[in-house]
Amino acid sequence: MTDSWVNETLYEAWGQRFKVKRELARVQSDFQDIMIFESYTHGRVMLLDGAVQITEADEFVYQEMLTHVPLLAHGDAKRVLIIGAGDGGVLKRVLQHRNVERAVMVEIDGEVIRLCKEHMPGIGGDAWTDPRAEVLVADGIDYVRRAEPGSFDVVIVDSTDPIGVGEVLFTDEFYANTARLLSERGVIVNQCGVPAMQAEELAETSLRRQKFFPDIWAYVAAVPTYVGGLMTLGWSAKDASMRHVPVETIQARAEAAGIAGLTRFWTPHIHTGAFHLPPYIAEHLPKG
Repeated sequence: MTDSWVNETLYEAWGQRFKVKRELARVQSDFQDIMIFESYTHGRVMLLDGAVQITEADEFVYQEMLTHVPLLAHGDAKRVLIIGAGDGGVLKRVLQHRNVERAVMVEIDGEVIRLCKEHMPGIGGDAWTDPRAEVLVADGIDYVRRAEPGSFDVVIVDSTDPIGVGEVLFTDEFYANTARLLSERGVIVNQCGVPAMQAEELAETSLRRQKFFPDIWAYVAAVPTYVGGLMTLGWSAKDASMRHVPVETIQARAEAAGIAGLTRFWTPHIHTGAFHLPPYIAEHLPKG
């Protein structure tokens, strides 16, 4: 019997591969190619257009840092908008915060939601039926265009890289509309790639975000299957002080929110340290 392998195709000349134990789903949706398989090393894995999106083994790193950092930096986020994140992992972490009153998730590809519910149910867990959650299969660009000014405190963008279906989530129009729909101390975070391989992604999106937000920065997380070293999460805030909250305050907020002791990667010290960037990453952010 010949071994079956899946090669990630994110980069033209470098990548990773997984030995496949069992293919679970392969669907060409209206937007992208979706593949879910069971691996020998990382549990179940989902690829979109050949790029690894999530694995059961290390999804907690990305999901926790994408969610807990903005919510706890804000300190009083009650209304959260999630763009993308069709696997449900971000929604689950948002709803772990007992002070969140409303979480709206807008995913353009209903097939991602359907397949993740069926084949990776532990990622979203009970988030799908939480009464505070509103899950929409819709265009995130259109949603932010129509959203009322000041209607959300935090926006979390969990998208693919700025190619294909995810490209419109990195435009001036998108950032202008998110700035409008965010409240006075609002913040938006989004994945900006692995700078060792995708530095231009961080640089270009940061320049765009700078047009609409006074505080532009990034923070880092180490996700094993996002190969290439530290990955960056873009930070765009209306209040620069949120990036400098003391670790003791973050700890107190985590306890009040009910997430203390629930995380496997995020801690208050990792939270505050994640904003201290290596020079090779910081050099791609806007100066001044």
